[in-house]
Amino acid sequence: MNQRISILGAQESGIGAAVLAKALGMEVFVSDGGQPKPRFLEDLEHLGVPYETGSHTMPRILEADLVVISPGIPTEAPVAQAVLQKGIPLISELEFAGRHTSAPIVAITGSNGKTTTTTLTHRILRDGGLDAGLCGNIGRSFARMVAEEPHDWYVVEVSSFQLDHIVYFRPHIAVLLNIYENHLNRYGGDIRRYAASKFRIAMNQGPEDYFVYCADSPLLLEEMANHRFRSTLVPFSLTEKPDSQVYIQNHSIMIHLNKKLAVSAKKEKLPLDALKLKGNHNLHNAMAAAVVGRLVDIRKENIRQSLEEFESMEHRLEPVRTVNGVEYINDSKATNVNAVWFALESMHKPVVWIVGGVDKGNDYGMILPLVKQKVKAVVMLGKDIAKIQDAFRGAVKQMAHAEDMAAAVRMAGELANSGDAVLLSPACASFDLFESYEERGNVFRAEVEQVQQVAR
Repeated sequence: MNQRISILGAQESGIGAAVLAKALGMEVFVSDGGQPKPRFLEDLEHLGVPYETGSHTMPRILEADLVVISPGIPTEAPVAQAVLQKGIPLISELEFAGRHTSAPIVAITGSNGKTTTTTLTHRILRDGGLDAGLCGNIGRSFARMVAEEPHDWYVVEVSSFQLDHIVYFRPHIAVLLNIYENHLNRYGGDIRRYAASKFRIAMNQGPEDYFVYCADSPLLLEEMANHRFRSTLVPFSLTEKPDSQVYIQNHSIMIHLNKKLAVSAKKEKLPLDALKLKGNHNLHNAMAAAVVGRLVDIRKENIRQSLEEFESMEHRLEPVRTVNGVEYINDSKATNVNAVWFALESMHKPVVWIVGGVDKGNDYGMILPLVKQKVKAVVMLGKDIAKIQDAFRGAVKQMAHAEDMAAAVRMAGELANSGDAVLLSPACASFDLFESYEERGNVFRAEVEQVQQVAR
């Protein structure tokens, strides 16, 4: 294959695309307008792939027969617009990888809960005896896994940015967990555009495929009417409804799939007494993962064991340490307001809340009642705090501003009393002070480890 391919972006997604393209015998060029991490450039040098950083050389990029765009680059970016104007196909790494595997795909998206559900689904498939790879937004790129470690199944965490540039991508099972306000800065402030992007996950599915979705997400249900589906619809909900197939009853997941849909027409019960994941949002995540397991014929006993053994994800309501009677919780992955809503909803102690970062068009009004009910003090982290101040002034007794994480942890500890919880749940992207939410969470953990125990 002598096709020429240009790849925009040299982070994990772009490097994965380059690895796959090189394996396919393509002529590859990678262009990143910023400065990627050295380890990614080392990968390119090891592959012998020419690349540039700090700018885009348009004539060379436009020599390609195909261009793969990384999710961090908006469609409106000049480099992407130049590709489109030239008439060169512009696709995501998700689409590129999907074209080069015939293995069935479970693709999972949503505003919140993607990583937990994707990881749990992978655990269920793997524990159930399937050769399943875990990839996508969760860490290792889909394309890199297809090239270097092929599997019989792929469980892929999928973002709206990746879905914006699919053409033929077709998951055998598509899961849409919820739709809430998120990334509106990338969609012109229009939540309908954002929602339409999420629904693209099912656009190429056929009658033998499944679309698993949450019937408790109001905007998701509203948008269902604007889309046509050829796949089999499998809704799940916390309560039993007239068309319920998956729901919660007496703290058990009830699965009642029609015979034509799956392996059993009888009602099945998966008790949740030993589920370690807490909060209603995690019940949704568990239901979605469990029904995927049944759709691929994993025994319910295996699913139950996987659910019971699964721990909370790193950086998602992750207990770090209790010191001086104060519990410190790392929820750095909460990069939007709705994720914070779920975090606060699950809290049963007075909260000192560390919040802030790069605002993504947040509407804090939706969590104001919970903040009044649960939060005793707010520590604002970073530079973009005016909107947070305006939203919560008067809603909490104390507000403080910290320039860095060390100061935020120190201030929060001073504001907290024994029996309280310090919750890092930023509601914002991390890029003002950190490279990623993972780095932000790791720094938080490191600072918490420095908090001194005081004798009482």
